[in-house]
Amino acid sequence: MYSLFQLVILLLLIADLIMLWSGRILMLIRISAVQGILLAALLLLPVDGALHAELVFLALAVLALKGIGFPVFLRHVSHKLGIEPMVRPRLGRMLPLMAGLACLAFSLWLEDRIPVAKGLFPPLLLPVALTTLFSGLIVVVNGAKALTQVIGYLVAENGIFILGIPLMTEGSMWFELSILLDVFAAIFVMAIAINHINSAFHSIDVVRFRNLRD
Repeated sequence: MYSLFQLVILLLLIADLIMLWSGRILMLIRISAVQGILLAALLLLPVDGALHAELVFLALAVLALKGIGFPVFLRHVSHKLGIEPMVRPRLGRMLPLMAGLACLAFSLWLEDRIPVAKGLFPPLLLPVALTTLFSGLIVVVNGAKALTQVIGYLVAENGIFILGIPLMTEGSMWFELSILLDVFAAIFVMAIAINHINSAFHSIDVVRFRNLRD
């Protein structure tokens, strides 16, 4: 069980690095879906070996929203808006990847400096969670399209969700579910806003927003 847990964490880290390197909208959506599936797998592989019904229910909710619902919805929005498959990252492709590796190195260094992490977080869970959070923020900054920034927001929230996994108790399950509902509402509102922006300005390129005047 523990080896499978570590394998899922490693796959999450690989997904982060691929996302930072990729310049394709559909690839970013697919990777976000993979992350959702891996998050559900983490919930089904508790380190203490105790699998509760609440964890199974939460894992199914994560799989339904993050692994299937959000990616399908974002893919539909992408096709509806006619976004080009290949986008031009504002920071290029190598710089975000190097920034992600730097965030990973910083997270590994930070893990040894936080006393509570040694007893609370399994090995590599904290660094991967922070790297996922930072990777989402990098995607937000690097994205030249509004939809890319929505995906970055979703990835950053995945990192926050990973940080909360060791803190989950029977009483906190409803709190985690409320976070999922908040994320669902945020993604839904963002997609509607992007659709209206595209209808009004015939583009969702955030660089063009600088030309807006009162």
